[in-house]
Amino acid sequence: MDHDRTILLTLFDRRMREHARPDGPGVRVERTADVVRQVGTADDWNGVVWSAPDLDPARADAAIAAQIARYTALGHDEFEWKLYAHDRPADLAERLLAAGFEAEEPETLLVAPVADLATAVELPEGIRLRTVSDADDVELMARAHERAFGSDWSRLRHQVAARLAEDPDGFVGVLAMAGDEPVSSARMELYPGTGFAGLWGGGTVQAWRGRGVYRALVAFRARIAAERGYDYLQVDASDQSRPILRRLGFLDLGTTTPYVYRPSR
Repeated sequence: MDHDRTILLTLFDRRMREHARPDGPGVRVERTADVVRQVGTADDWNGVVWSAPDLDPARADAAIAAQIARYTALGHDEFEWKLYAHDRPADLAERLLAAGFEAEEPETLLVAPVADLATAVELPEGIRLRTVSDADDVELMARAHERAFGSDWSRLRHQVAARLAEDPDGFVGVLAMAGDEPVSSARMELYPGTGFAGLWGGGTVQAWRGRGVYRALVAFRARIAAERGYDYLQVDASDQSRPILRRLGFLDLGTTTPYVYRPSR
């Protein structure tokens, strides 16, 4: 099992980080000797996705300063350095903090071969799933997300709407409905040429938690990934979803922590 984890982490680092592709319309990936970053508008996700595994302290400090200069010049109000536990140098987190970044809650990187996952969807009584197809559905996703997580969905609303309108083959949105009310929403980002698809969202409103909705959303998306020929599913999991995903067959590959830089602070 440890050998499987090593192979999967190496594959993930190479395909999804070092050779990252833009995650939506209108964004681009920029590569330097020491980092790979994504750049878009202020409503897109902006940040560093990979740093060279042989970074030494001096090069790390130079790379950090260069990213601050790059994103500040673009006028963005924030950007992220997505740090993984195995990134180097070992004190890269401390160096980011010293440069003015703020650490947000860590998540667990989980990956599963699609062939190992159950794809039969078992729903609690009163729930039906359907895919997202138009702007009204995006608003239902936003309502479910904000009720489940208690956080604003404005930026994600922009990103999801853009994907749906401009790159529908690279995105799958799913709604769990109780009658006419959305009780959970989730999405899957498809990364052509990598073999990976990413699962995001899946927050469920309080009244429906613990009844299998999240598990059904995972199975539903795994089935679509299998039908479209993807080999692996990847999740950045919270403490709430991590135990469920482990039971479903996902392997824990380590932690990832967002370090966010906000020039105005």
